[in-house]
Amino acid sequence: MAVKIGLANLALLATALTRVQADSGSAICYDFVVVGGGTAGNAIATRLSQYLPNYSILVIEAGPNAPYEDKINIPGMKGSTLGTKYDWNFTSIPQAALYNRTITQSRGKVLGGTSALNLLIWDRGSKPEYDAWGEVGNPGWSWNSMITAMNKAENFTNPGPPVYTTTSGYGTSGPINAVVNKYIPVQQDAWIPTLENLGVPDNSEWLGGENVGAAYHSSTIDPTHYNRSYSAVEYLPRAGKNLQVTTDTEVAKIDLVKRHGVFVATGVTLVDGTFIEARKEVILSAGTIKTPPLLEMSGIGSAKVLQGAQIKQLIDLPGVGENLQDHPRIQVSYQLRDNYTSFDRLKVDTAYAAAQLALWRACQLSAYDYAASAYSYQGWPSILGDAGNAKIVDAAKAFVASNPSVVDAKKLEFLTNTTYQNTIAQTEFVLSDGYTGGKGYPAKNTSLYGKGFTTVIAGLMHPLARGSVHINASNPTGKPIYDPAFASNPYDLQGLIAMAKYMRQIFTTAPFSQAFVSEYEPGLDVIPNNASSSDAKWEVYVRNNTNTFYHPVGTCAMLPRKDGGVVDPTLKVYGTSNLRVVDASVIPILVSAHPQTGIYGIAERAAEIIAQRWH
Repeated sequence: MAVKIGLANLALLATALTRVQADSGSAICYDFVVVGGGTAGNAIATRLSQYLPNYSILVIEAGPNAPYEDKINIPGMKGSTLGTKYDWNFTSIPQAALYNRTITQSRGKVLGGTSALNLLIWDRGSKPEYDAWGEVGNPGWSWNSMITAMNKAENFTNPGPPVYTTTSGYGTSGPINAVVNKYIPVQQDAWIPTLENLGVPDNSEWLGGENVGAAYHSSTIDPTHYNRSYSAVEYLPRAGKNLQVTTDTEVAKIDLVKRHGVFVATGVTLVDGTFIEARKEVILSAGTIKTPPLLEMSGIGSAKVLQGAQIKQLIDLPGVGENLQDHPRIQVSYQLRDNYTSFDRLKVDTAYAAAQLALWRACQLSAYDYAASAYSYQGWPSILGDAGNAKIVDAAKAFVASNPSVVDAKKLEFLTNTTYQNTIAQTEFVLSDGYTGGKGYPAKNTSLYGKGFTTVIAGLMHPLARGSVHINASNPTGKPIYDPAFASNPYDLQGLIAMAKYMRQIFTTAPFSQAFVSEYEPGLDVIPNNASSSDAKWEVYVRNNTNTFYHPVGTCAMLPRKDGGVVDPTLKVYGTSNLRVVDASVIPILVSAHPQTGIYGIAERAAEIIAQRWH
């Protein structure tokens, strides 16, 4: 069956795909080798192709090319690729603070990377958060430089008032399409009025660096045919003939030689032993979970990790794989009244699902157009009041005092500087139509099977937990040791409990409350409203149900070397002359936004930096 996708784009993409094969006895040489054809990798490779037309560029992607995959292309099928062949499917070590549960971290193993697998959310953090990247030791990185770069990646189709009122400040000619969803379930109409009743302002200018407030945000959807808009199908077709892409090809390590006191990346070695030479630079874009192990396999990292894996250390960089930050999430679900149609109906009513899919293929309004649209970014005072805010800030102060770092000091500044209390969000609430939780959708042959649900998902925006990812000493080429350290300090735990309790308040506040029958998860039978031990019960719920928002960043942080940094402000790995990292792992401080917008911005900035070096 035909897929609605830009055929011209696919034709152009096909011309870039190649297999890396050398003639007998000949070398494989490119000027730039980009490891990872994901969100950032395809973006930077395409821009280098445009900026440096006389240089050759190769993108190496471990996964397949899947431009016709419905589960990638159709917005309403978002999430269905998690755990499939398109997913690296990383698993954490047991999390002590979560009753030793393990966390699955999905990352894209497909051309397009996680931009092909994510939940399509397109938004931005607040201005001071991006300024903080520069303030921790990275001259040139700020809101001004990042908004310019993010706009270059963006083609935002403004739906106009009342959804979005500003007419400037966003990109309108970039490769990645973003639009506020045309399919918003009726029950979500009550979202903004309900948050306003809770004292949260309506924010209809959320792309402009002030994201606090309730709003309908955009998704990475091309409004011409309502397909997912992602790096493989949007950036790569814009590249010149000097760019080639190989898929189903995995890199084992970066090859380094020491010249004049500094290490030079001469190329990469593939898992099958093939060597590919890089005349100018090697650019790692393998992502937050994969990039650190590649550096460690190449001899870059801490002595302890490398010695354990019997790898010769070439560059002592203890920060490799450290500083892992992610938004921990918790959720609450309610059962909808029968007069509303939930996204769950697509799961349980095959005739309805077939009819809606036919509408989608015919470019008519369909439930399969749906991606999450309703959001609220808030500070602690709006959730906890002044007294509660003071208590949770005290928890943060105590933890940061016992674990000082430039990263946590900046997060503490976000919490304690009164200027930021109403301009930097500490929490995010996403209204997700349908059931999305840990309890599971009701089983067949139960009274609730076939019923519709709505879930609110909350994320902690500036957690103080900083985890790690490293190669496994007993199996260095296998899956890495991944530890997100969720809820491992009092501030994060208190924050997760506060958000969970607040979601019940959202659901039980008019006019939103009028759409629901009862709480499904956790349920009043599990945590009664009037229980004297309610906080203790909420803590048990949080420890049993906290998961990842799939936003890992920071494991090759752009920080001064003395502060645990791995790359400098030009994204060059310390101790090397021509090895850079360009992906989410360089983000030093997690911001209050879904990361993909910023990752494209980082790639756009990096391409300009590299092009200036080689012009």
